[in-house]
Amino acid sequence: MRRRWTAILAAILTIALVPATTVPARAATPITTAIYTADPAALVVGNTLYLYTGHDEAPAGGTNFVMRDWHVYTSTDASTFTDQGAKLSVSSFPWAGGDAWASEVEPRNGKYYWYTSINGNGPGWMNIGVAVGDSPLGPFTDAKGGPLISDSTPNSSPLNIDPTVFTDDDGQAYIYWGSYYGVRAAKLKPDMINLDGPVVTPSGVSNFWEAPWMFKRNGTYYLAYAANDSGCSQPGYACVRYATASNPLGPWTQRGVVLDQVTSTTNHPAIVEFNGQWYMVYHNAGAPGGGDFRRSVTLDKLYWNADGTMQKVVQTTTPIGGGGGQPPAGTNHALTATASTSYVSPWETLGAIKDGFVPSGSADHSHGAYGNWNHQGTEWIEYQWPTARNLSKVATYWFDDDQGIDLPASCQVQYWNGSAYVNVPGQSACGVGANTYNVTTFNQISTTRLRLNITSRTGYSTGVLEWMAL
Repeated sequence: MRRRWTAILAAILTIALVPATTVPARAATPITTAIYTADPAALVVGNTLYLYTGHDEAPAGGTNFVMRDWHVYTSTDASTFTDQGAKLSVSSFPWAGGDAWASEVEPRNGKYYWYTSINGNGPGWMNIGVAVGDSPLGPFTDAKGGPLISDSTPNSSPLNIDPTVFTDDDGQAYIYWGSYYGVRAAKLKPDMINLDGPVVTPSGVSNFWEAPWMFKRNGTYYLAYAANDSGCSQPGYACVRYATASNPLGPWTQRGVVLDQVTSTTNHPAIVEFNGQWYMVYHNAGAPGGGDFRRSVTLDKLYWNADGTMQKVVQTTTPIGGGGGQPPAGTNHALTATASTSYVSPWETLGAIKDGFVPSGSADHSHGAYGNWNHQGTEWIEYQWPTARNLSKVATYWFDDDQGIDLPASCQVQYWNGSAYVNVPGQSACGVGANTYNVTTFNQISTTRLRLNITSRTGYSTGVLEWMAL
């Protein structure tokens, strides 16, 4: 087979976020293409949505972050955003040396406290600083004269970055931060610039990588964060997982993935309700010329289930180049299904088949891919729902990496009739074409389970980029 063992071993051994070598062809629409923005935080004040973003200034082809200030964007409709300019910079902190990384703004007592990830001049690498202003747009000045959290803080994280601050109904404020699987939390004093008690390591926050975001809804505490694990992202990328708790310091209960990996290696959530609609704000590599160090902030709608769990966010896609055809119209029930399979290779991810991404071609695995290398013969993927769905069509976008995963020889759609899997009635040809959605129709069925049997060509394995159930 043509699958390259060196590539496979590199993928298996990758445990840190590493730069991608290509920029995917499609991405969600950025809030701006005038500059590159990253690491968003969201705040609603009155009828205005404020997005506080980092500013990527790396040159084309750069391999390191170049970030020296933070911008503020405002909107009254969550659609059109106005750049209010750089409202805070490294130079705002006399004790700091560089690296204007992720930040968040929290209101308290008529003031606005801007918590930042910044490189101090003293021992250690990254610290968390805090600035203060009288309005959401400042002006902001250093509130403390030194770091709020640093390597010298007892029980601090292996990398002190990405603060998220939350104020509970009783007025108690909490700060979460961390990276490298080192999430930390602490109470803040009423002055918002000093810790109130020890730093704790919250329990139940599995696969934590970085970028926590904390909020409360209907009495439940939510913690979303970037996770780097094979269950939700391909090696070198991150998804967004979330957990819930009945106490702001946990223990936390893992609830699943709310945002699949994006087109940049890093992933960074902010979740906010604005004008009655919830949004996931995040960044990707969607702007022209974008990449892992030239990212762009975007947002998509977020929806809730009746039990308080979040539905996975569907990343809207806008063509930037290339094209592999548009998906067929109709309600895609795959987005609410639980996926399973007979086998998925450890460096690929089953979740990719239902993230709503529109590939630019069969080799476009920028949002991950399902693959079953090095298995041959017939394997299957399956959707399951808690209640029956009425279905009459599927659309399959095949994955072909030209390295051992190839287009299949044939496929067959089956459904669960209550006691066994049987072929769907009246099935049209199950297409195996490249670079397009292969639409297969059948007589309408009502079922809680739908299965796609995939038979490989001799000497190859098979893979899927997207499988829609309509």
